[in-house]
Amino acid sequence: MYHSAFLLSGLVAISATADAALTRVTDFGTNPSNLQMNIYVPTKVATKPAIIVAMHGCGGTGEQYAQGTKYNSLSDTKGFITIFPSTKKDSNCWEVNTVKGLSRDAGGDNQGLVSMIKYTIQKYSADPTKVFATGSSSGCMMTNVLMATYPDVIAAGSCYSGVAAGCLAGSPGASPGSADPKCANGQNIKTQDQWVAQAKAMYPGYNGTYPRMATWHGTADTLVKIPNLGEQLKEWSGLHGVTFTKNVTNTPQSGYTQMVYGDGTKLVGYSAQGVGHTVPVHEAEDLKWFDL
Repeated sequence: MYHSAFLLSGLVAISATADAALTRVTDFGTNPSNLQMNIYVPTKVATKPAIIVAMHGCGGTGEQYAQGTKYNSLSDTKGFITIFPSTKKDSNCWEVNTVKGLSRDAGGDNQGLVSMIKYTIQKYSADPTKVFATGSSSGCMMTNVLMATYPDVIAAGSCYSGVAAGCLAGSPGASPGSADPKCANGQNIKTQDQWVAQAKAMYPGYNGTYPRMATWHGTADTLVKIPNLGEQLKEWSGLHGVTFTKNVTNTPQSGYTQMVYGDGTKLVGYSAQGVGHTVPVHEAEDLKWFDL
């Protein structure tokens, strides 16, 4: 249970906007890897609001990701709450390579992120069935990991230019400068069964449903190469038990191809022709995917 003193922990304004401010939460519970929590709460919060956890790429911060995306202005309209966390280790890359980082409640970044979610649910009476994850590059990698390690917490994810959960397992680091380049170069190719087994090992014994996934990748990405899109789609189609159905060209815009799995409600991929690292965030499409 969360004590009242915990819920009243100090909030420090970081940067003001016209309607509300991004604030720093200094005590949100278990935080084994010393993450920073930044939260945007709109002036008019919806009843039982949804929560979006939006994660920066390597070298970035939560504050920068808040400023570089449109989630806050959309939040002012729709009333959801956005968490913009920051990690300060390994060139500000998320922990998606270690045993503890790829396990549940084991002291990784993912455990701290879930603490932020639990704090927000408690403090703002948010809807625990409407918690969503998104991110770019390393943030997309953590979206995959968060969905695999806490599938009972995250309802759906949408991410940009990342890799499958477990792709960097065992690598010495999570940053491009310290990681095993095999994963980023698109050379970590596995069967669907292998990816599924790796993801399921992150939360052994879990028999429930997995979060819905929409994942985006540019064909001209030279940092995290395009084969990683196919590996993510293998992993999540296996976890959902769906198979490829069709391609929809020029969706949601010219040069983008939507890859539909099953009836399109559990898994979709987007290939962006000629786009490098990273695919621009499509916030409106994210909100559609999250049913917000």
